[in-house]
Amino acid sequence: MKISKSKLLDACSKAGLDNISAKKIWVELEKENSSKFNIENLAYYFGALIIMSSMGWFMTEAWDSIGGLGISFLGTIYFVIFLIFGRHLWFIKKLTIAGGLLITVSIWMVPLIIFGIEKYTDLWPQDSQGSFQDYHVWIRGSWIIMEIATIIAGFIALKFIRFPFLSFPIAFSLWYLSMDLTPILKGSIDFSWEQKQLVSIYFGLALLLFSYFIDRKFKDDFAFWGYLFGLLAFWGGLSLLNSDSELNKFFYCLINFVFIFLSVIIQRRVFIIFGSIGVFYYIGHLAFKVFKDSLLFPIALSILGIIIIFLGIKYNRNKEYIERKLVQLLPPFLINLNPNKRDN
Repeated sequence: MKISKSKLLDACSKAGLDNISAKKIWVELEKENSSKFNIENLAYYFGALIIMSSMGWFMTEAWDSIGGLGISFLGTIYFVIFLIFGRHLWFIKKLTIAGGLLITVSIWMVPLIIFGIEKYTDLWPQDSQGSFQDYHVWIRGSWIIMEIATIIAGFIALKFIRFPFLSFPIAFSLWYLSMDLTPILKGSIDFSWEQKQLVSIYFGLALLLFSYFIDRKFKDDFAFWGYLFGLLAFWGGLSLLNSDSELNKFFYCLINFVFIFLSVIIQRRVFIIFGSIGVFYYIGHLAFKVFKDSLLFPIALSILGIIIIFLGIKYNRNKEYIERKLVQLLPPFLINLNPNKRDN
């Protein structure tokens, strides 16, 4: 619902609030709105993503011509420039979004700096690497120092700059780390697809639990990217596990239903997105494998869909009553899972 200033002042007057208090409320609402989507913020984020892409996914092999020391030197220059200007915008100009994004971009330079140093010294945790472009393509144990350094730099930045998007390079590096840990733990670049999936599942679950802990601790949304990349690791590894057991596939479906349920409990839509995809994946398996010759299966699914829509309509009409009853029926530990009931 959109509220104009005049409508707010009129509503406050009817509610018995004086004009000064009403104007203060409007000022606070404007502050809140300034952090949301608008053309200015779109330009900030779009510009930052272009820089991050140019220094990440879209880096060409031409950079190899300047050698490891040159790569590290240029990466350090980028890091310092973005850090200085970001700090100036954040603390001096009070442009928190623009400043926070530039500081995030500076953290994004850390893997490039570390790559240059490792390339120059030819010191790698595992096998020697050739191009930074491969960092976003191949799963290799050689990348873990770059990822760990980025995670540490990100947490240091968060200590001084409470900007939620700073959690993006941290969560992104953790996601990459979940894949690159497999060859390190095995001690070889030769590892099976199943081993990679299992490491991804365990690491993703750990990241999800850590993100939930962060979600409960802080009012600002530092947990979003952790949830997203944690689900990519956990759900992705789980979905790609090969199993001929119908019981295992059914359990997979149940886990995705748990995700949908969790999305309501902890108020995170990303869980319902992954959970819904997983459920549809299982339904597709039933339709094309288990019941591929059945005429009744599509009809049964249609009836189920109609029932769900009907229940949604009923819920919309009586949601306050239903939610009140659910709160009375649910055990306290489930209600307390909501991150809004924070520890601080």
